[in-house]
Amino acid sequence: MSLPWKQPARVAALEAALASRILIIDGAMGTMIQRHELQEADYRGERFAEGYDALFAADGHAHGPGCGCEGHDQRGNNDLLSLTRPDIIRVIHREYLQAGADLVETNTFNSTSISLADYRLQHLVRELNREGAALARAECDAIEATTPERPRFVIGVLGPTSRTASLSPDVNRPGFRAITFDELAEAYREAARGLIDGGADILMVETVFDTLNAKAALFAIDDVFEELGARLPVMISGTITDASGRTLSGQTAEAFWYSLRHAQPMAIGLNCALGAKDLRQHVDVLAQIADTHVSCHPNAGLPNAFGGYDETPEEMAGVLREFAQSGLLNLVGGCCGTSPDHIRAIAEAVRGLPPRAPRAALEHAA
Repeated sequence: MSLPWKQPARVAALEAALASRILIIDGAMGTMIQRHELQEADYRGERFAEGYDALFAADGHAHGPGCGCEGHDQRGNNDLLSLTRPDIIRVIHREYLQAGADLVETNTFNSTSISLADYRLQHLVRELNREGAALARAECDAIEATTPERPRFVIGVLGPTSRTASLSPDVNRPGFRAITFDELAEAYREAARGLIDGGADILMVETVFDTLNAKAALFAIDDVFEELGARLPVMISGTITDASGRTLSGQTAEAFWYSLRHAQPMAIGLNCALGAKDLRQHVDVLAQIADTHVSCHPNAGLPNAFGGYDETPEEMAGVLREFAQSGLLNLVGGCCGTSPDHIRAIAEAVRGLPPRAPRAALEHAA
């Protein structure tokens, strides 16, 4: 028997919105953070001024001058800004909402114990996910209060981690794995609990490059729902890594969907790695076979020689408008290189175009 929705009124509002129009997902968080040109001190704030967490004392140890603890660079640890510079994260969420986003993603892409271990901050998982969701929740609620007829939703993001369960990082040891399924599942359980604590409406397993990682995340999410006795809608978004048309673990878009269909996600989609033009054929495949909603939030084209992105809001919006006109989309937004200007242009480009009818609905109508 299926668990009840944790927030049935919110789910009903989300389902009504999906039935009526193409919903807009926000754009890149990292791109917007880069514009602030933050330095190490910005990332650390007072609490992490020495490169470690001054509030965390294991086994009775008290941090202080000469305590022997090694500090670690935190610059680039964007998720930490939810604690040290929440003002910046709030403004970024607000700018995307004002640009037309219906759904905003939490600043939690790397907030698993696996990824945070690179910064020696894996003990912050629950806190970072909770606070990341709470920041997005507050901004969504503030905007929604001005237009209550148009609800805004928080997507709690579970990123892919910095490990892969299907592939060896050592070409000389093809059978070696740097992470196990159980280790991934435990990391995702901890993160999911925090996102739910903070008020996420939806959980999204995002930028999936290894389907086994995604299966661990979905297994963990189910465990957390069982703990709660209630569930949230779930989205899954994979990434096609190059012109081969496959994920890093070797699956086509079709195989990706059939491998994860059992999770009965609210939406299946693709994001990152490629620009909209290069993603189109793969989104088309999902649109033809998926019996759920289809999402797409591509990069602003391919990176240039300097690692930046050159596709203008108008160019990207024009490509995605054709996706919508072809009946491929239920949700659309942006990933790397996109900004509120891109989201504003995309929202305008798909305004008034009907959402894709999921395959099950089409078959029933026939």
